[in-house]
Amino acid sequence: MAKFNYVAMDSRGKETKGVLEVGSQPEAITRLKEMGFFPTKVSEDEKPKGPKLAGKSAGTGTAGGKKKKGGGQINIRIPGFGSRRVRPKVLTTFTRQLATLVEAGLPLLRGLRVLEKQERDPTLKRILGDLSLSIEGGSTFSEGLAQHPNVFNRLFINMVKAGELGGVLEVALKRLAEFMEKAEKIKGKVVAAMFYPVAVMVVALGIVTLLMVVVVPKFKLIFSDLLGGDAGMPGFTLFVLKISETMKDYTVIFPEWFFGGWVFPGPVIWGIGVFTSIFKFTIKTKKGRWFFDKFKLNMPVLGPVVSKVSIARFTRTLGTLVQSGVPILQALNIVKETAGNVVVAKAVQDVYDSVKEGETITAPLEKSRVFPPMVISMVDVGEQTGALPEMLLKISDNFDDEVDNAVSAMTSLLEPIMIVFLAVVVGSIVIAMFLPLIKLMESLNSEPGEA
Repeated sequence: MAKFNYVAMDSRGKETKGVLEVGSQPEAITRLKEMGFFPTKVSEDEKPKGPKLAGKSAGTGTAGGKKKKGGGQINIRIPGFGSRRVRPKVLTTFTRQLATLVEAGLPLLRGLRVLEKQERDPTLKRILGDLSLSIEGGSTFSEGLAQHPNVFNRLFINMVKAGELGGVLEVALKRLAEFMEKAEKIKGKVVAAMFYPVAVMVVALGIVTLLMVVVVPKFKLIFSDLLGGDAGMPGFTLFVLKISETMKDYTVIFPEWFFGGWVFPGPVIWGIGVFTSIFKFTIKTKKGRWFFDKFKLNMPVLGPVVSKVSIARFTRTLGTLVQSGVPILQALNIVKETAGNVVVAKAVQDVYDSVKEGETITAPLEKSRVFPPMVISMVDVGEQTGALPEMLLKISDNFDDEVDNAVSAMTSLLEPIMIVFLAVVVGSIVIAMFLPLIKLMESLNSEPGEA
């Protein structure tokens, strides 16, 4: 019999630790489940070092770690150390492929080996090799995932753990793949919809800056010579020239004597840089991040979209976790960490405290003023009917559609506004440059008549 140290959660989400004396690690996990616990970590108690142990380790060591009695494994790599992040799209594809292989009846270890051979991402390929070695050494899949926290977040690890304990790993992987695919889909829609307006705005600002800083000042010299100074120029032209002069003096500096007009940042550029640095430092503080996240939820035009994205993320994450068998309190802790907005995270913390005291979910949701009445009503109905996971997933689907519609409407409105703005600005510059020419032509035509 060997001794196993364990860390587990009870039905109310309270963490407990202890030691079990059983024959193997799977038997320890089974014993904990029979006791009503949800094990999060089970490892064999370390043996005292000695000549016998050293000789055994030398004889059974592998590239991924050293085996221990009872099938446990000591990994040489420090968890998370040296692990680069994997792109979400690559991780989503891996999850879907693994779910398909396991659902088709392929053993988990063999599935990981198959995916390792075909994986092109070097970081994920190395991690798949580590996972295979970990499972061969007797660790569970979730324990292997936990060694790479930079790649697999708590949501991923806990859903896999719930699937392992319930004997439905293929179902958990399938739900996890669907969750990640939908998250990537809505993110891709938002990025794709905003790409065109942002690209047009960047090009427009670049053109206007080039005209006002480089082209217009050259016309000023020509007009001053032809019309005898600023007094002879039209008022609108003087107004545009003044803006051009201000932009040239405070935005960028073009010393003609240095490498034929090398560009130096002006006071405005330095000011923007200082402001950006202060802003980044401020949002890293607790109060600064709170006010910024609050502003994002309430700002005009974009605020409703950000709010709907946050609600969809909260409901989908919580619904997927609870549906996969993760205890509600543990699921709320995970949702709080993956909320992406401290205001929403505070609301989730209030829900956690309420559920821990045996109260309902809806009261703290309503008190937070983040969730609309429709969401609160649907959660209340789901809680009363015992169909909370299904109701949460329906809410997330509904809000995903609303985000898609809101982004489409916003971009369709922004496109004509930006086109009109660009036409007005460029047209004004052109008109301002033509007015002196018209005045000059009129003066030239009037001279012969006077003579």
